[in-house]
Amino acid sequence: MNKKPRSLIRIIIPVVLTLVTIALIVWPMMAGGQYVVLDPKGPIGASQKDLIIISTILCAIVIVPVLILSAVIVWRYRDKPDNKTAYEPNWAHSTKAEVVWWTIPIVIIGLLAIVTVRYTYDLEPSKPLVHEEKAPITIQVSSLDWKWLFLYPEQGIATVNTLNIPADRPVKFELTADSPMNSFWIPQLGGQIYTMSGMAMTLYLQADHEGKYWGSGANFTGEHFGQMRFDVNATSDEEFDTWVKEVKQQSQPMTQETYDALAKPGTSNVAYFSEFPEGLFQKIVTKYVVDGKSAHSKHEGSSLNESAAGDKSLSVPKVNTSTN
Repeated sequence: MNKKPRSLIRIIIPVVLTLVTIALIVWPMMAGGQYVVLDPKGPIGASQKDLIIISTILCAIVIVPVLILSAVIVWRYRDKPDNKTAYEPNWAHSTKAEVVWWTIPIVIIGLLAIVTVRYTYDLEPSKPLVHEEKAPITIQVSSLDWKWLFLYPEQGIATVNTLNIPADRPVKFELTADSPMNSFWIPQLGGQIYTMSGMAMTLYLQADHEGKYWGSGANFTGEHFGQMRFDVNATSDEEFDTWVKEVKQQSQPMTQETYDALAKPGTSNVAYFSEFPEGLFQKIVTKYVVDGKSAHSKHEGSSLNESAAGDKSLSVPKVNTSTN
């Protein structure tokens, strides 16, 4: 007995959804858009891009044939009046087929494991980047509600919602949070890393080229988390030094009162400070230490102490909250 033909809508909907998905993926690149993760400007970002591409290709070796076969099987063995496909109700096993669909995935999983382990160790965030000529610059990062505070202990300045770094030079980020946990992310330079209260994490990045890059908080932290964005300006060493001098000469100092006001929940415009209180980063990290017990910190020994020593040259500025 003939059955009703398959509904045309049931055929069209999957096709349309597939075409729309492909269009959404391809259109930004064809229209001049940019996938920043796939356009790295530093060694860490480049290695992470390689890992993404290798993993995608290995996974596609399994996924693409499976998707094609799924469509072929559905079409070939669909229920229709004139279907002449052999009817084998007692078929249950094929050694050749079993070998194929078990061996290939096992080999691919093994390759993925080897590649992932290798890149995981190579891309350890706290692993220093080696540069033949230039030592890394240290920048201390604190995520606030809903803004980013950047401290430059070696230069003695601070900024809010903007970050300047010298290009072609490793940058050692020390990160913490004076608010709910967030995630620090500069897509073109490297993957994200969490900022957490009571902890100091380390992240090494480097911009190989001068330019302006996009930075963001990548973790939901409440009402204005979408505004936790900042520009990263990678400049030459000379331009960076000039910028530091300008900040020192033209900006107001940050006092403890200024910081306390800044740390309150709320958005903020870009701001610059010629000085900041001694040991501010350490105070943020150890804000929740109780009864002398140590906070969880990867910097607890040498790194924080070194930062504290570097901050001793800063004088405690007068109370001035006008900048905020």
